[in-house]
This record gives sequence, structure tokens and C-alpha cells, in this order.
Amino acid sequence: MVDAVVESGTDAIMVSGTQDVTPGKVDYLLRLLKDCSKPVVLEPSHKDLVRFDVDYVFVPMVLNAAERWWFIEAHRDWLRRSLLEAESHDWEKIVCEAYIVLNEDSAVARVTKSNTNLEDEDVVAYALFADRLLRVPIVYLEYSGRYGNPGLVAKVKQTLNHAALFYGGGINSRERALEMSRHATIIVGNVVYEDLEKYFSTIV
Repeated sequence: MVDAVVESGTDAIMVSGTQDVTPGKVDYLLRLLKDCSKPVVLEPSHKDLVRFDVDYVFVPMVLNAAERWWFIEAHRDWLRRSLLEAESHDWEKIVCEAYIVLNEDSAVARVTKSNTNLEDEDVVAYALFADRLLRVPIVYLEYSGRYGNPGLVAKVKQTLNHAALFYGGGINSRERALEMSRHATIIVGNVVYEDLEKYFSTIV
């Protein structure tokens, strides 16, 4: 399956997850990707998963999380531990993502206690905050398993001056991939494990 994804025409491979992610599982997958011809991105959900033998490390901040932990405290905790243990960081590889979680039934929404009861204007305001005030390079609309609102994705895209827009959730057909890729870089996840042929159809 890993070989099929790498050879599929995708632009990059992201190693990420919310639940049951361990250093051992990450190590196993990265070893499978050791000779990958595509950029490999690690998106750690915990400080113990951070490593730099990849092309990029995407560090997520969940803007609509109910707890500060998922916006700033987890990041401070990781950096503080790094200082105490004299760990070195390859800062050129670190890319910050501003997440806006929009599917209340998703694992990421439950774990981060995200407020997903948002009007379009709230989502656009979060995107403005990330783009203009924080100046993060990526704003990520995360529907995680559910297909989102293309109109809202288009509104957010029109809002951004600096950040790239990423979209994830429910991309399981060529039609959906084409629709969302008009506005954002699409992240395709669940369908890889469900139906590889459907996954191949999302390469646009």
C-alpha cells in the first residue's frame, strides 16, 4: 500500500494521526518511506513523536480548541523539554499550521475539545487571525472524515494573503478532489485504507 501511494502521482506523503500514534509506529512507517522519491512530512500530535529525519515537520496549532494546550501549551512544553535536554532543531524544516477543526464527530475534535459550532464568519475570522496576525504559512480546514462545504473553503481562500490553504476531509472521488483542489491543497487520508482504486481517482 505504501509503495502504491508513493508511486501514485501524489505530491507528498504526510505521516500523521490523532489516536494510537506511537514512536514505534512512526519509526516503522518512516523506515518504509526511507527511499521515498516524494517529500515526506511528519505532523506530530505529541512531543515524543518529533523527529527531523524527514523533509518537513508540520506543527499544528488548533485555533478553535477549547483548551490552550492545543494552541500553545503543548508547543511550549516540547520546546522547554528540548532546551532542558539540549536537543537541536532543524528550524528550516519546521512549518507551523493553523488548524480549524470543523467536524464535531472526528477524533481530533473530541481530543482537542474543539468548538465546531461555527458560522462561516467565525471560520473566516480564524483564518484572518492566522494569516494576518500570526503570519503562519498554512491554514488547514480539517473536516476529518466528512466532506466539507466547498463554498466556505472558497471564502477562506479568498481571505488569505500570505498563507497557503490546506483542506482535509471526505475526499474519496475524483469529483470531490477536483472541487476542493480549486481552492486548496487537498489532503487525502481515509480512502487510502478503504479503497486504493478510489484513492487513485483523487490524484488530480
